[in-house]
Amino acid sequence: MPTCDHCSAHVSDQFARVFADETGQVHACPSCSANAGIAEVARERAPEA
Repeated sequence: MPTCDHCSAHVSDQFARVFADETGQVHACPSCSANAGIAEVARERAPEA
């Protein structure tokens, strides 16, 4: 089951499909960021490639 990289909370497979980065990591779950900006937060927390 996927987890948030920030707080280690479990997230659903569906959530991970939508918000994970290209490597499958979920950088922010709903508890870690506002729902309206979760994609932006995930991009900000993603390591530079």
